[in-house]
Amino acid sequence: MAPSLVVNGDFATVGPASTAGRLASVYSEVQSSRIDQPLPLPSVLKNPFKIVDGPPSSAAGNPDEIAKLFPNLFGQPSAMLVPSAEGSIQSDQKLKIGVVLSGGQAPGGHNVICGIFDYLQDYVKGSTLYGFKGGPAGIMRCKYVELTAEYIHPYRNQLIHLFIANQGGFDMICSGRDKIETPEQFKQAEETVLKLDLDGLLVIGGDDSNTNACLLAENFRGKNMKTRVIGCPKTIDGDLKSKEVPTSFGFDTACKIYAEMIGNVMIDARSTGKYYHFVRLMGRAASHITLECALQTHPNISIIGEEVAAKKQTLKNITDYIVNVILKRAELGYNYGVILIPEGLIDFIPEVQYLIAELNEILAHDIIDENGLWKKKLTDQSLKLFEFLPRAIQEQLLLERDPHGNVQVAKIETEKMLIQMVETELKKKQQEGLYKGPFMGQSHFFGYEGRCGLPTNFDATYCYALGYAAGALLQSGKTGLISSVGNLAAPVEQWTASGTALTSLMDVERRHGKFKPVIKKAMVELEGAPFKKFASMRDEWAFKNRYISPGPIQFVGPTSNAVNHTLLLELGAVQS
Repeated sequence: MAPSLVVNGDFATVGPASTAGRLASVYSEVQSSRIDQPLPLPSVLKNPFKIVDGPPSSAAGNPDEIAKLFPNLFGQPSAMLVPSAEGSIQSDQKLKIGVVLSGGQAPGGHNVICGIFDYLQDYVKGSTLYGFKGGPAGIMRCKYVELTAEYIHPYRNQLIHLFIANQGGFDMICSGRDKIETPEQFKQAEETVLKLDLDGLLVIGGDDSNTNACLLAENFRGKNMKTRVIGCPKTIDGDLKSKEVPTSFGFDTACKIYAEMIGNVMIDARSTGKYYHFVRLMGRAASHITLECALQTHPNISIIGEEVAAKKQTLKNITDYIVNVILKRAELGYNYGVILIPEGLIDFIPEVQYLIAELNEILAHDIIDENGLWKKKLTDQSLKLFEFLPRAIQEQLLLERDPHGNVQVAKIETEKMLIQMVETELKKKQQEGLYKGPFMGQSHFFGYEGRCGLPTNFDATYCYALGYAAGALLQSGKTGLISSVGNLAAPVEQWTASGTALTSLMDVERRHGKFKPVIKKAMVELEGAPFKKFASMRDEWAFKNRYISPGPIQFVGPTSNAVNHTLLLELGAVQS
């Protein structure tokens, strides 16, 4: 029998307050119903299975360098779970497994933890699951909590182990962005896994976190330590994927949350008939979110960063494109519209990339003084562009860099910059007698709102399967793999489960005179089915109001199990 819900004032806990894993606001009706929502498992995970190794793997790029960096892991095969007539893995050994949430939040992370917890309960009874608190720093500082049935209950229904939590967020153990990369930090990690006698570690994170997971796996294996490391693909940006890893969890939910808000402003635009809504969406390195939201909502304009880079478009090119659409819409009687912009757009524009590179060099060695003498170190082209930009954008480009030396694009209000630039050009058109309509721009940034929503049915089920499969991989002795669930366009029962070699996803970058391994980000492919579908429709969307307002995420009913357009198009499940 599951523990009962105890309400203390304005907070709800489960069981005695001293053992409760969560202090949260009293659950809404939706949250309560989601705790009791049963979700299926792929049949390969419900029935006896065995693990079969595939052929040797290579790397996404520079295999010789990756082989040098990972001498103990490079080339290892993927591992596929297949039905077995002989029964599943049998072992009397009780396991001690650690789990860590790393990087930014993504809907469904708790389901991954519930999945591996249930796997241990089903196949390795008596095992222990530890949750490292606050991300990788929890590993280095040995800060952890034992994840018992009572502790995780507020995140899932404990009555039947297939009833899993559909609650958003990472607050079960919280996350962090620390990296384990220096000799001292690796030593701290070693001391922690030895102290807890860990058989395995599950790292739930994005490309940087899974690169770190692979480095840990290499380090542990190189020192003949028994701790194995498995990764799990997480990022709402959708840029951690490959042929073997079809999507990262959280992308489906985040896009549907943003699509609802875009649909809302579309209705507002059509209702007032006088606003152009410029909507900046998350996605620093890739434009997958912008593309998917465009496919879901049909805005008038969507700027795809990868296309901008491929065509070497300038800020003036982008501004002119937007202005031309506005002019043509005005002729049709429409003085309103919706424009989607990827968060990382500024990084895709070649001329801005050059400017940022020069600014990075200046900021690394000089203090930005008020008299502007530092500007003399810019090339003529970069200085001209810098002076062309609105003052607010100039100041944002000079902000402190992130730990990786990158411009903090989330703080650059590209949508406001474009509004100002479009407004300036339209005033010129008015003076030339080419534009008579009013222009009123409204700016929006839809960012963190999408990271911790209640997961869609797809993400909830997908995450549970990822966690369950990770348990099987760890029990079978695998390390340096990322949990992979495939055949996602089919019914859940037909999904596949496997582990993909993390080194097979990697390339190298030259940093500080040394080759550093990185999981290669998956960018929007301009020859891929999702972009081609968008490109075939965007002119119609620009001049004919084909707005779609999908509304809130549905957990029951006709659209509740709909999979995002990007994944279905990439898998060939729908026509492009």
